[in-house]
Amino acid sequence: MPRSRGNRVVIVGGGWGGLTAARELRARAPDLEVVLLERNAAFWSGALSNKWLAGQVDTRLIVHDYAAAAARFGYRFIRADVLDVDRAARRIVTAAGTLDYDWLVLGVGIRYDYASWFGDDRRTIEQTREQFPCAYLPGDETARLKRKLERFAGGDLVMNLPPMPYRCPPSPYERAAMIGWMLKTRKIKGRLIILDPNPISPVFRRIYTERYRDQIHYVDGATVKRVDPVKHTVSTEFDDYPFDDAILMPPQQAGDLLWRMDLIGRDSSGSPTGWAAQDPVHLHALGDERVFLVGDALGPVSPLFGHYPKSGHLASRQGRIAAQEIVARVRGAEPPKLLPDSVCFVFSDFEPQEMVRIDSGYRFRGDGLIQQTVKQVADPNPRNEDVDWAKAMFADFLGAA
Repeated sequence: MPRSRGNRVVIVGGGWGGLTAARELRARAPDLEVVLLERNAAFWSGALSNKWLAGQVDTRLIVHDYAAAAARFGYRFIRADVLDVDRAARRIVTAAGTLDYDWLVLGVGIRYDYASWFGDDRRTIEQTREQFPCAYLPGDETARLKRKLERFAGGDLVMNLPPMPYRCPPSPYERAAMIGWMLKTRKIKGRLIILDPNPISPVFRRIYTERYRDQIHYVDGATVKRVDPVKHTVSTEFDDYPFDDAILMPPQQAGDLLWRMDLIGRDSSGSPTGWAAQDPVHLHALGDERVFLVGDALGPVSPLFGHYPKSGHLASRQGRIAAQEIVARVRGAEPPKLLPDSVCFVFSDFEPQEMVRIDSGYRFRGDGLIQQTVKQVADPNPRNEDVDWAKAMFADFLGAA
């Protein structure tokens, strides 16, 4: 693309954060040129994906066309894989060509750290990713997991959880409850073995114990150390777990592009944290106020609680903040000090349905640190509040009816 005559904002990544930033920029500053770069043709929602796996929501609810959203709001969508960014020249290199930017928003999401299990053995990594999908990246992975669950005929199905932080913290527990429900209602002679290195919510522990005692075997304090995808064995520091099938979740990190751009934070010893280094309030990259970071790739924002929850709702709010930051700076105004919020609906059981609503709020403490408050409300009689919430969010940043 030729160089912009005005101010061009390029957004890399069409997740909740990137799409919200694009829509917000068009609404607040129609004079800005806004370009969205995304490798996929369609948006897949992680929210509601567990209900989709269980056949309880239609595909049309969670999958939406990027080109249609761009046409509704008036920004440009280019389907391309971003290979690199030259921050000194403000130039983006894609598989389809290059384009310049004045402001850059990065909503690149996460990557899987299979190297912690397999080193640089690419063949084993690809084999594991293909055969035992984690399904926390949008698109074909989720469809492959759905086919796996539909074909599962019995035996031991192992599912490990990655160590915190990872995308949508309660989601694997919801997925486990969904699998337990499927095994029980379909009368499949099999069990789900959960290997969890993290503390479990009492709500899910109760559900697994009371309702799915024969379908779910939960293992506390179980960090996966070794995986043999050929011999079908997962090993923790204490035990080996042979399996008939598996859902294997490696540790998660910020997406590849942030590593190539040297935007990953470092700990006190100088080692990479695995997550982005950004200003905790204004969300620009440390040392580069032309680049903003939104979504699940963010590093810690407060010593009081660490990371924001890596959820779609919160990423959307960060996209809105980044857009307002850019508009203020383009106008020569003082950027606002804004904080996000988060709403999350999680099903603890599927029949009878039980749901938990999790609200996370943020405010500045007197010393300037960001403080978090979390409120959880159990709902033993949900009435599709999660679907109504998702439709409202999709209408906001996709223009979906």
